[in-house]
Amino acid sequence: MAKLKRMQHIATGLLILMAVIFAISFALQARYPWLQFVRAASEGGMVGAIADWFAVTAIFRHPLGVKIPHTAIIPNRKDELGASLGDFVEENFLSETVIRARLQSFSVAKRLGPWLASPERARRVTAEASVASLGVLAMLSDDSVQQAIEATARTQLLDPQWGPTLGRFGEQLFAAGHHQIALDLVLDRADEWMAAHPLAFSGVVSKGLPTWVPSIVDRLVDDRVYREARRFVAEVRTDPDHPLRALLDDYLTELAGKLQDDGETIDKVEALKSRMFDDPQVSELAARVWDIVKGTLLVALGDENSNLRSRIQGLVIDLGTRLTDDEGLAGKIDAWVADGAAYLVRNYRHDIASIITDTVKRWDPQETTDKIEALVGKDLQFIRINGTIVGSLAGMAIYILATAFLGG
Repeated sequence: MAKLKRMQHIATGLLILMAVIFAISFALQARYPWLQFVRAASEGGMVGAIADWFAVTAIFRHPLGVKIPHTAIIPNRKDELGASLGDFVEENFLSETVIRARLQSFSVAKRLGPWLASPERARRVTAEASVASLGVLAMLSDDSVQQAIEATARTQLLDPQWGPTLGRFGEQLFAAGHHQIALDLVLDRADEWMAAHPLAFSGVVSKGLPTWVPSIVDRLVDDRVYREARRFVAEVRTDPDHPLRALLDDYLTELAGKLQDDGETIDKVEALKSRMFDDPQVSELAARVWDIVKGTLLVALGDENSNLRSRIQGLVIDLGTRLTDDEGLAGKIDAWVADGAAYLVRNYRHDIASIITDTVKRWDPQETTDKIEALVGKDLQFIRINGTIVGSLAGMAIYILATAFLGG
């Protein structure tokens, strides 16, 4: 504003100077005829200065407070100017052709890649993303998230029938023989447990014998049972064709088929599922899941040295490196960016441009005038200065031509 005032004073000072020169030259031109040229120049300068002062002033306010038509253009037509500016930006800047041409003139991925590959910048990106994520977590309603988790669990896990899915999965698992691996693990643990607990079979059979049977017979029976149990486990472990394995194969294959086709078996699985996940339990499970996830994220995102933030930073650096070195990936990213920007412009350019129109409408007319005048008024004062100079030269030129051709 101070620069504007200074330029206004200079322009007004030139007008006053022209008026003073005109008054002196007009008074003395009879005595000094050459002053007629000076008078003509100063007269033209005054006309030019006054005309341009009127023109510049009329843009922002009524000259001398007189409400002359087509003056105070900005405060009176603020809304129209805002709408015109919005339309101009929409048509000439928010154009799909313009946006695509601009994006095709340089590679977004090639510029973004080296920037992200820098560890320092990757750390900044991770920090900003962590702060944003913490803000989102703080704004989220725990009840709403829990309800969403519960709804998702019901839709994706509980509502579909489990029987057919388990049957298909089991059928593939059993066909590949993976259940035999599980059986081997069970047998190994059983043999280890029996070897470590030989007395566990004491009384298993002998306690059912008559009381008159000697105790030595009891021990012999228990020992025999223990040895037979270990021998049976060893046989099943070492013999891939043992009848128990075949029996297990047949049973599991039949079960997998029933889980897919037998309505009674499917209903039993559904009943078991319902007992396992009744309404209160599902709600409690959703609450526990969210509490665990939220607590973990809050701690990990808040700690700049956490494993999560380190991993995110590593992913950012890796992405930057790939964008720099992988031409194919860079091309895909550039295409996605161009398509995304074109989509936004194509569908929302009017809404984007309306921000300008709506913003200008909300401005106070006088405040708008002051802002624009402070921004461009200093340059407009050069119009007044130039008008004074050009008017002086034109006035002198007209006087010279008139004198030369018309006499005087």
